[in-house]
Amino acid sequence: MKRILSLILVVVLALSLAACGQKGSAGGGLIKVGIVNNPPSESGYRAANVKDFEDVFKEANGYKVSTYYSLKNDEQLNAAQQFITDKVDYLLISAAATDGWTNVLENAKKAGIKVFLFDRMMNVDESLYEAAVISDMAAEGNMAVQWLIDQKLPEYNVVHIQGAMGSDAQIGRTKALDEQFAKGAMKCVIQQTATWDEATAKQIVESVINSGEKFNVIYAENDGMAKGAVAALDEAGITHGKNGDVVIMGFDCNKWALREVLAGNWNYDGQCSPFQAKKIHEMIQTLQSGGKLSQKVVINEERFFDCNTITQADIDTYGIGD
Repeated sequence: MKRILSLILVVVLALSLAACGQKGSAGGGLIKVGIVNNPPSESGYRAANVKDFEDVFKEANGYKVSTYYSLKNDEQLNAAQQFITDKVDYLLISAAATDGWTNVLENAKKAGIKVFLFDRMMNVDESLYEAAVISDMAAEGNMAVQWLIDQKLPEYNVVHIQGAMGSDAQIGRTKALDEQFAKGAMKCVIQQTATWDEATAKQIVESVINSGEKFNVIYAENDGMAKGAVAALDEAGITHGKNGDVVIMGFDCNKWALREVLAGNWNYDGQCSPFQAKKIHEMIQTLQSGGKLSQKVVINEERFFDCNTITQADIDTYGIGD
């Protein structure tokens, strides 16, 4: 009888240890999450986005988190594959570029790892991710270009400063403007990437100024690049903004940028919400409790701000950063 009782105890202990080894909170342990993101140094938007994920995905909320930052898609792909090898429970990705992800996401699915996309979309079959919590970058571009059309300028000579080529943000914010160039409604003075960098954007605008070519619109695909562009105009003594010779357009709605719009130094800033972590946390908790997700794609509600209508309350409510 003692021998039978001993065997029973061994079996019970083995089952208990197996249960402890199960994924995430099912075994009472932390949920392992791998996050692939762009570095906070990319922009004010990204700094706010990174902080949002750090505030939500932490041990106090039941997570064991590993994060990898890169602006290079191949490095992000390698990091994601390493997280799969490390057997995380969930893989969260803001892709540097939209293409090239199918194989990695297929590997995640085979390994039983659930994938969430955030901030940016990627070109993969929707069966390869649980959900995407994103901005509609094409809608941001459409909204900005329609605003520009509504200004009814006598002519449109546009300096177009692009973000990181191949990213969802760059593709979406470029598309509507390209359509205007293609049909001749606006003239493309220059179209060049500054990869979100302020100093590079300044150099691009300096080169246009030095060329002597006429321009009256700067469409910069993030606030930092718009800031660099304006610095070049200021050094050259070229007026800009509400009562100036050059229309200034940016994206992201950093508080400092919205203050430029309020002061009339810039004309337009398009919102891009960096806050996706709470929604993904809620979705993960639903899955952990055995539930099903009600939405495949969650799109952030976004707006724009115009120098003629913006208020301090708008900055306080919608601005990011300091």
